[in-house]
Amino acid sequence: MKNFLSNYLETLSSGAKQKETIPGPVITISRDCGCSAKRIATKLSKILTGYSYLSETKTDVEWKWVSKDVIELAAAELEMDLGKVLNVFHGEAKTSLHEVTTAFSVEKVYDADDQQVIDTVKKVIRNLAEEGHYIIVGRAASVIAADIPQHLSIKLQAPLEWRINRIMQISNMSWAEAQQYVLEIDRQRNLFVEHVAGRKLDNNDFDLIFNYSTLQDDYIVDAIVNVLKNKKIILNIEGD
Repeated sequence: MKNFLSNYLETLSSGAKQKETIPGPVITISRDCGCSAKRIATKLSKILTGYSYLSETKTDVEWKWVSKDVIELAAAELEMDLGKVLNVFHGEAKTSLHEVTTAFSVEKVYDADDQQVIDTVKKVIRNLAEEGHYIIVGRAASVIAADIPQHLSIKLQAPLEWRINRIMQISNMSWAEAQQYVLEIDRQRNLFVEHVAGRKLDNNDFDLIFNYSTLQDDYIVDAIVNVLKNKKIILNIEGD
């Protein structure tokens, strides 16, 4: 992350980020609480990096994936303590059930300081999306990069009961605690996305929607790669 941060800030300050070519390509992944977008993003980044190397153009471009990294980049750009920036994203910053329910005890209302953080996060995401070869998880990235032609937006979802059981498996929560946690994280994420978009999102805002409870990671990744080929966002490997 340290190298990623320094490279981003150096590129931003030098003005080298402005490209004469079409912005992108970029992939954005939205997810319900309990669906592991990071596992999908990790596998996808490795496969797409391989495709760029093996394609006829021999571009040898590395695909990177980012999630909370954009918050750290925003904190650095604002010269603000990371904890203060994370407070805008309570649902992701809190770890225990008590902290989560406390954070969501009232409807989230963003103040001026929050908005400064949000605007900076949006700027960071937009810069990464335009630079291209990024997979961006969460942070309303699907909305922020919606107008980029070489953009594939993905949504991972699953039935509530399945997600509750999964949270129980990876934590020490009871069923009731896990249910409350999942509902609150979903609500907070939705509030943030709606704040950025100015409206509620629906299925029409995504190119691909996967039921994470019925599909293995590799099946999801294979489907994404095939769509990227068909949309000419990545090139077919000769003989593929």
